[in-house]
Amino acid sequence: MKPKELLKMKTRLKIALVAHDARKADMVEWAVYNSDMLSQHRLICTGTTGLLIQQAFEEAGVDAEIERKSSGPMGGDAEIAAMVVNKQIDFCIFLIDDLSANPHDADIQMLLRQCRIHNIPIACNRYSADLMITSPLWDDKEYIPKAPQYVPFKRK
Repeated sequence: MKPKELLKMKTRLKIALVAHDARKADMVEWAVYNSDMLSQHRLICTGTTGLLIQQAFEEAGVDAEIERKSSGPMGGDAEIAAMVVNKQIDFCIFLIDDLSANPHDADIQMLLRQCRIHNIPIACNRYSADLMITSPLWDDKEYIPKAPQYVPFKRK
C-alpha cells in the first residue's frame, strides 16, 4: 500500500529512467507500481525502456509525459549524460545488468560519472529508487544539496 501523503509532491522533477535488457521487466514493473508518483513528473528514458514504459502506462490508463532518447547502445546513455551536465535531469534511475558485459560500457560509466560529478541522485536498484523518489527533501525549500568538493584531504 502506498501512503497517500507520499504520492503528492509539489516539486516537478525531470527523472531519467534507464534499464539494460535484463532489467527492463524490473524497470517496467517498478514504474507501473510507482505510476501515481511518476505521472506527476517528466520522464526521460532511453529508447526501448521508454517505449516499454509508455506501453505499460497506456495499458494501465496512466497519463505521463515521457520523452524517449536513442537506445542506450546507440547513444541514449550519452544523451542523458549530456542532459545531466546541462542541469536538465534531477534524478536518475539506472537499472544496470551487472551480470553481463555491455559493449557500450564507456557510455554507461560516463552517465554514472556525470551523475556523481554533478551531484544528481542516482539509484541503481529498486530499493534505492523507492527511497529516493519518496524523500521529503524534494519539497523541502530549506534543503540545499551541498555541491561536491574536489579538494585533497589534509590531516591536521
